Amino acid sequence: MGKIIVSGASGQFGHAAASQLLDMGQQVIALSRNVDKLADLAARGAEVRVADFDSPDGLVEAMQGGDKLLLISTTMVGERPRQHGNAIDAARAAGVSHIVYTSLLGARKPGNPSVEGFDHVATEELLEQSGVAYTFLRDSLYAEAVATAMAIPALAAGAKMENSGAGRVPVVSRDDCIAMAVAVLTTPGHENMAYDVTGPELWTLTDAMAMIAEMAGKPIAVEAVEEEGMFAYFDSLGVPRKSKDVDPYGPIPWASEGMVTFGQSIREGYMDIESDDVERVTGRKPRTLRSVCEQFKGAWPQ
Repeated sequence: MGKIIVSGASGQFGHAAASQLLDMGQQVIALSRNVDKLADLAARGAEVRVADFDSPDGLVEAMQGGDKLLLISTTMVGERPRQHGNAIDAARAAGVSHIVYTSLLGARKPGNPSVEGFDHVATEELLEQSGVAYTFLRDSLYAEAVATAMAIPALAAGAKMENSGAGRVPVVSRDDCIAMAVAVLTTPGHENMAYDVTGPELWTLTDAMAMIAEMAGKPIAVEAVEEEGMFAYFDSLGVPRKSKDVDPYGPIPWASEGMVTFGQSIREGYMDIESDDVERVTGRKPRTLRSVCEQFKGAWPQ
């Protein structure tokens, strides 16, 4: 049984994936820039190693002895192809035989305007050219993001600006995305495959907000806007428009262009995709948006 490398193991996705792999008796190499956050994994037998995808130095050594790599997308839009390229090069040099990458649903549909998607397309192309077996896990919008990052300010304000219009998105729980990654890493037959990782229902975000309002017993007025309206809203919050202007250690470590073009891509139908890949690969039905909202309802404003 070969060792499985998990990148970003201090993040929510990576930590949960590494923990589940350890539960299954897998040998795990957990990578992070901040290994202090991996003490619990180390205590359970994971090999904990420092890795920084911003610098190729030491990356080959960090991946030495690993057979498979779960490459979890980094967070800096615009920088990811370079960072992921460093990781892919190091994995190949270290003898890794299979890289499983967390990509984005619909990113490779021609004309998709999502700035977030550009990085994923570039990374998928790097993997296709790498000579290493790959699997693309094209994750949809997280239900947890809808239930927290979207729901909480919308309920607090009683309103939400939205440029996704009547476009539909198969909102998926992070739990199911993690289950897909673990299944692909631990079962055969996934080399050079791409999976659409989706929830069981297609939602417009307006309908999702209506369900959240009904569950909370508080109104949310959704105001339909175009891209400029969304940019103006984020401008008013002091969010930089472009990724190059983001301070990754500042109070707002993201840019509005990613959010705005993501909404546009939903409106224009690029994420309107139905798939049974989650149930087929994991053997379990994916979670509904309502179940995830029930889980996080306690954090909503009263």
